[in-house]
Amino acid sequence: MPEYKNTAGKKKPRKSNNVLNTVRVLSFWVIVAIFVALLMGGFNFNKQEEVEEKSITEVLALVNDGKIEKITVHGTELYVTPKEDSGLKPIVSRKEAGSSLQEQGFDEAVRNQLVNIEVEEVVDIWGNILDIAIIVLPVVFLAGFLIYMMRQAQNMNNQNIGFGKAKARLYGNEKNKVLFSDVAGNEAAKQDLAEVVDFLKNPKKYETLGAKIPRGVLLAGEPGTGKTLMARAVAGEAGVPFFSISGSEFAEMFVGVGASRVRDLFGKAKKNAPSIIFIDEIDAVAHKRDARGGAGREDEQTLNQILVEMDGFDNDTGVIVMAATNRVDMLDKALLRPGRFDRHVNVTLPERKDRVEILGVHFKNKPVAPDVDLDALAAKTAGSSGADLANIANEAAITAARENHKAITNADITEAFERVAIGPERKSKVMNEQERKITAYHEAGHAIVGHVLPDSDPVHKVTIIPRGRTGGVTWFLPPEDRSYKNIYELKDVLARAMGGRVAERMMFGADGITTGASSDLQHVAELARSMVAEEGMGAKLRDQVFNTNEVNFFGDRAKIYSEKTSEVIDAEIEALNKEAGARAEAVLKANKKYLDALAKALLEKESLEEDEVKEILKGTTLPTAAKLHD
Repeated sequence: MPEYKNTAGKKKPRKSNNVLNTVRVLSFWVIVAIFVALLMGGFNFNKQEEVEEKSITEVLALVNDGKIEKITVHGTELYVTPKEDSGLKPIVSRKEAGSSLQEQGFDEAVRNQLVNIEVEEVVDIWGNILDIAIIVLPVVFLAGFLIYMMRQAQNMNNQNIGFGKAKARLYGNEKNKVLFSDVAGNEAAKQDLAEVVDFLKNPKKYETLGAKIPRGVLLAGEPGTGKTLMARAVAGEAGVPFFSISGSEFAEMFVGVGASRVRDLFGKAKKNAPSIIFIDEIDAVAHKRDARGGAGREDEQTLNQILVEMDGFDNDTGVIVMAATNRVDMLDKALLRPGRFDRHVNVTLPERKDRVEILGVHFKNKPVAPDVDLDALAAKTAGSSGADLANIANEAAITAARENHKAITNADITEAFERVAIGPERKSKVMNEQERKITAYHEAGHAIVGHVLPDSDPVHKVTIIPRGRTGGVTWFLPPEDRSYKNIYELKDVLARAMGGRVAERMMFGADGITTGASSDLQHVAELARSMVAEEGMGAKLRDQVFNTNEVNFFGDRAKIYSEKTSEVIDAEIEALNKEAGARAEAVLKANKKYLDALAKALLEKESLEEDEVKEILKGTTLPTAAKLHD
């Protein structure tokens, strides 16, 4: 088997840009020099301590008297130096701008050399600095701007090159590989995938018999059932590189990037063959193509490239594509045909024995009290996924830590289970006595109807402590895992859901009903519609199904049946609602004293477990009006 290195996530070190750094340093020192020159220009270093200011005429008279030794001309300024024996102080005078000393009356003194005259060149510091700045600064800034733009262009070029590269994570050479022994439950799925492992390990065995290695394996199942874990277990068992990427990572704002990333991913996998490509949530890029799309759509280009790459596999390529989705109905048919995804593996929700194994895995490294019963927890968690069970185990550990327990107790596990299933207790929510009473009768109504009706699941717990978004909870749990529900069971679900509203109306009158039953009524409406339109359980529309999930061209729900049929469906739903309310009312009227007793117990204890509810409801009867069958 070829060796391979995991280079995913590593970056090449950047080379320092010496030119840019040099320009930055030079620009800094130029600015510093200009600032210093400006600062120095503001000081007069020729300033003398004691000077006397005289007019040009007075200076000329002193020259003619022979008292002046030297005159220094600096622009319009005259710095006059007297002779030592004259007794005069140094003199400052001014002449007219643009005129010479001769023009000011000094022609005879100059001609007879009565005084030494020196003319200093005037240097305009401010003007020179301005000239230099006008020349140097634009050059510096232009050079810096050009280098900056070149650097940005280089970075964008590098990014554009990176856009076409697949962002897949590479697994397979890590120390702690995932194996099938690490995946609890789903034995049927593991058996299907074990053959894929054998294909990768012993391809010749199958080629000799003329069998072709499957090109693709599609893992389908509910969220949290462990599809990604299963795929990694295949790679771990086979000991081959495992390239993992999400379907959404192919998408980008630039057209054509997705297809480029697909080519890059398959190219890497072929170089490291035998290997596995795993695309999680493949429905993000492989959903059904329809009339709304076109050849230019980015997602369709990506899907087309996946189809082309999977068609281009040779039998001896040694690359298997695995993908996971919880929406098989959304995938394009071209992707599901043989030759692309040859195998479809259903990763189902765990059964009770599987849940026991999964809970054992998640509680294995946690301190657990000796009396903790994971089998009882598995019985309560019907319909939970592996991720749900992992969350319950984690919440149990958090609860134990919060309560300062040294080990996880049954109480911690119960609290964690209820927190995950319903929500945390809202102990801070304060209800007045009237609200508590309404809630107690509401939940008691649910519990009695569910307890009395023969096809309902048994009551697990009743509480008037607010949890999550609810003011109280009546919890029903099935005694065993079931794959199907018949019409009697569903009608009992409708009736017990109406029990809360009916109990409120019985105890507080028609005007005393509250908004507490809104979620119950919504559940009843949705279940009744599903029974009539999707399950074929209507009285008049028996065995007829009307799919209400179809979406039309504009993304709106499409009605694929007539207005007359729609009216019949609405009438059937209304009939189921009325029947559910009538059955709940019949049960509660026949068991009024038990309704009062259960509500009173809830007001005292706030929460009642299954055994306590059964004890209070001993002797309840099923009235004839609530029966559906003998």
